[in-house]
Amino acid sequence: MSGGIIRPYGDTTGDGMVQVSFTLPVPCDKRGEGAALQLAAKMGLDPAMVVHAKQMGEGFTFFVVYGRVNHLVDLSQVVVAERDFPLLSAKEVNALVKRRLRRKLVVVGACIGTDAHTVGIDAILNVKGIAGEKGLEYYRELRVVNLGAQVAVPDLVEAARAEKADAVLVSQVVTQRDAHLHNTREMSAAFREAMPADRRPLLVVGGPRFDERMAGELGVDRIFGRGTTPAEVASYLVHALITNRPQARRAA
Repeated sequence: MSGGIIRPYGDTTGDGMVQVSFTLPVPCDKRGEGAALQLAAKMGLDPAMVVHAKQMGEGFTFFVVYGRVNHLVDLSQVVVAERDFPLLSAKEVNALVKRRLRRKLVVVGACIGTDAHTVGIDAILNVKGIAGEKGLEYYRELRVVNLGAQVAVPDLVEAARAEKADAVLVSQVVTQRDAHLHNTREMSAAFREAMPADRRPLLVVGGPRFDERMAGELGVDRIFGRGTTPAEVASYLVHALITNRPQARRAA
């Protein structure tokens, strides 16, 4: 990414105008709007105005505030998790698995803990996929086992062992009290305890609130954020399990 100093854009280039939204435990009245403006000022918005306020139940109000900030963004200091593997077509994925692995690549997927939001994992695994792109069930050289929602970690480990999984994909949408982080750490610890390193499946997690740079901290091999496509996941699995470790996985 090229360097450069930029400011937010609102009405005119570089005017520093931004829009933020939040909920405060206050009634939807003038005093509540004053509280929203006080918070906006402490956030660095000056001047600021409340452009929307709506009661969200008794004693709670949702606000949208528009205002100017003086903060600058240094593009040279932005750090992101870049894709470090080639993006392959379904045909290329199938050919590599068939030629190099010489058996089906087994993928077990689930939503763990109390998370019942299967839209993300279904978009990646189910043949219908997302936005016109087929899911991993469409790949003839992949065998997909979708365990669904609210799967306990011990059950996931046992399923992965029984299916001889090459990779485990976990989707986490619920983030209250960092549930997605706690669940991921619990899962990675369970797999480390249950299986030796050379027999452990690849651990991949995804969800809209994950920081893709936290894989090492959470004990998993890869994190995928919002907007991830089935092709990206399939390409990564081939890259990690076959292209980078051909001998180890062929002998598995």
